[in-house]
Amino acid sequence: MAARLRGTVMSLRLRWLGHATAVLDLGGVRLVTDPLLRRRAGLLQRRGGAPDPAHWRGADAALVSHLHHDHAEPGSLRLLGPVPVLAAPSSARWLVRQGLAGTGVRPGSWWTAPGSDVRVRTVPAEHGDRPMPHRPNVATGFVVRGGGVTVWFAGDTSATPELARVPELAGAGVDVALVPVGGWGPRLSGGHLDPVQAARVCALVGARVAVPVHWGTLHAPGGRHLPAGWMDRAGPAFAAACRRWAPGCDARVLEPGEATRVDTPR
Repeated sequence: MAARLRGTVMSLRLRWLGHATAVLDLGGVRLVTDPLLRRRAGLLQRRGGAPDPAHWRGADAALVSHLHHDHAEPGSLRLLGPVPVLAAPSSARWLVRQGLAGTGVRPGSWWTAPGSDVRVRTVPAEHGDRPMPHRPNVATGFVVRGGGVTVWFAGDTSATPELARVPELAGAGVDVALVPVGGWGPRLSGGHLDPVQAARVCALVGARVAVPVHWGTLHAPGGRHLPAGWMDRAGPAFAAACRRWAPGCDARVLEPGEATRVDTPR
């Protein structure tokens, strides 16, 4: 279990592990978003090795935005141990059937990490493309509040107007946005954000800091070779788009395994 710190923690430590997986350490609690901790997700392959277990070990809970294979990979979730796996109720029931501790978070309700001030709730996301016939197809984002910091994890979503409600639903301004900016191929299917759309969404929610995710990690067999360099473009393109469309947002482009710290605004 992540170390519990006395008093209010005045910062967030965020480590990106690739694709939509990030480790959030705040308020003495460790949360992992859409854990993908192995080298494969179905047919998709990870560029480079699996994440260092030292970076995700000791999680207190996982957040699962939807049940596509690259976001809800049962083998990776089992590596975390018997921790709550927070998801929309229908997704949580499916997770329970996989032998996991699926924990449904209903719209408007908060889940609180035991012994802490860290709270989690779902927020809207729109990701209806490529429905899966054998898994529920509800998609959701999350807001996390704790230690004076508010984090929005968008999951996979298009630029729906409902995203403007994120600060209202969070009950606070968005300090950090974990926002998807790409995919696992050079062409995005519907229900995703490209770098410019993601920057505009960060401006819409008033994010103070943004970390691009869902890029540069996964590819279909042989897919990373056509066209050359496609895996490396979305993150820097997002930072450039933020300078134009969200100039008040600090875009921090991380490498897989790299961490950053965000302090509580004074």
